[in-house]
Amino acid sequence: MAEELSKKERALRVIALLKEEYPDADCTLDYDEAWKLLVSVRLAAQCTDARVNLVVPELYAKFPDVAALAAAEPEEIEEIIRPCGFYHSKAKDISACMRILRDRYGGKVPETFDELLALPGVGRKSANLIMGDVYGQPAIVTDTHCIRLANRIGLVDGIKEPAKVERELWKIIPPEEGNALCHRFVEHGRAVCTARTKPYCDKCCLAEVCVSHGSFSLAMT
Repeated sequence: MAEELSKKERALRVIALLKEEYPDADCTLDYDEAWKLLVSVRLAAQCTDARVNLVVPELYAKFPDVAALAAAEPEEIEEIIRPCGFYHSKAKDISACMRILRDRYGGKVPETFDELLALPGVGRKSANLIMGDVYGQPAIVTDTHCIRLANRIGLVDGIKEPAKVERELWKIIPPEEGNALCHRFVEHGRAVCTARTKPYCDKCCLAEVCVSHGSFSLAMT
């Protein structure tokens, strides 16, 4: 069993342990411009980052900048992004979003959370990712890995709604650590604290601070 710690103490230990385990963790979506991350994160909804990374080179080859993608009809976008699933709604959002960037922001991605949140297809997760990765601002991206690990480790208690998890984590995570921690949650969630299989607790670097350590093994006996 993990030792008794306050949530803030546990969070600081988790941050330190994951930094040591995944020192180079970063966004797993490929991009070299802010608008491309905005497109990719919309495509990644209910789709793997790996698949998105395979699809977007063709999209960007045909539509190499915001103006070109804004001028495209949603049907043209659909043809390329079909492998990412939900291509009708994703193409519609991407088209509308790029047109707003072209018409309202001179082709640039807005720099405030509220402006990002107002863009078509952009929710809190996407807005936080842009704020953290592009603009270096405090951010907590509550994707499925973050939510699962935060609950299992004991940083939050049985909370599954992303905005509520985000709110609780802001209380215990130093602002400058949030963005990198969430990238490390993704790495750890894929490699060790998995969703589709029993977590590999025997090789988990967080065993000493995780309130669920060992419980999955016990549940299987």
